[in-house]
Amino acid sequence: MNLLVLGGMRFLGRAVLESALAQGHRITLFNRGRSAAPPAGVEHLIGDRGGGLGVLDGRRFDAVIDTCGYVPRVVGDAARRLAGTVNHYVFVSSISVYAGHAPHQDEDAPLATLENPAVEEITGATYGGLKALCERAAEDVMPGRVAVVRAGLIVGPHDYTDRFPYWVRHMAGDTETLAPGRPDAPVQVIDVRDLAAWLIRLAATRTPGVFNATGPVEPLTLGPMLERLRDALGGRAPLTWVDEAFLLERGVVPFNELPLWVPEEAAGFQKTDIRRALAAGLAFRPLAETARHTHAWAARRSDAERAAAQGGLTGSTLPPERERELLDAWHASAGAGRRT
Repeated sequence: MNLLVLGGMRFLGRAVLESALAQGHRITLFNRGRSAAPPAGVEHLIGDRGGGLGVLDGRRFDAVIDTCGYVPRVVGDAARRLAGTVNHYVFVSSISVYAGHAPHQDEDAPLATLENPAVEEITGATYGGLKALCERAAEDVMPGRVAVVRAGLIVGPHDYTDRFPYWVRHMAGDTETLAPGRPDAPVQVIDVRDLAAWLIRLAATRTPGVFNATGPVEPLTLGPMLERLRDALGGRAPLTWVDEAFLLERGVVPFNELPLWVPEEAAGFQKTDIRRALAAGLAFRPLAETARHTHAWAARRSDAERAAAQGGLTGSTLPPERERELLDAWHASAGAGRRT
């Protein structure tokens, strides 16, 4: 397959290139050239997709995988330019496109909307609505030739958000760890390499449609997930479960400061229906493997890379001193006591 990839080399784009190379595909990468250089054997075209796609004129590709579309106008421009020279468009979206997060909702659930559809500023309030409009922009231009992949929380090596590495770091050690909310709170994640391999499969088979892409197959909850990480990494960190209300009262930000923690009222966010993706071949490696590989990668990072990662994608994860402060306050409160 002659594959075009739109996106950087930080995380998902890197995994897509590595997987495509391992499968023997011919690859062209188009991006701004601001992240790492692509692996040997990848043709690299540099430009800004907001106006620099002319470098692709006259080029034909079997498929394109778009890992970095956030603005509908820009996605529509790319689709129009490629419509006559690309057979299939795989667009990476997000489960944040949904208007709400009822448990077990599938791809037909209502989507988020924007008061001003012309807005292009990407914020927590506009992200989902913009992604939904990006999906529509691609399908409007290339009807029946688009696979929309609504990814959940992507984890694994090179995860610069620090969301999964935060827990890997804790579970590999032996220091008391603050575990938020309830052990039976649902959790869904997908290894970046599993997602990348499946994106390539959708491209190669020209599979159209809309798919939720997260995992695993069997229901997973936060307590068993953390215990699996601890077992896989050989850690001895005791988990102290702290009530959600206690954390919220003290201004702890769910999902960002304490990754994977979603308040009970939004727990459906971590119970998304993935049956359509499973039927289309999405498969998952063991969580223990993801944990070990993420830990090995994190150990190789420089201090500067580690500090930048702990700033997160949308905010900092909980620093050790703040975690200790919260644990001390919890132990001093009347309701403290759960430890695993």
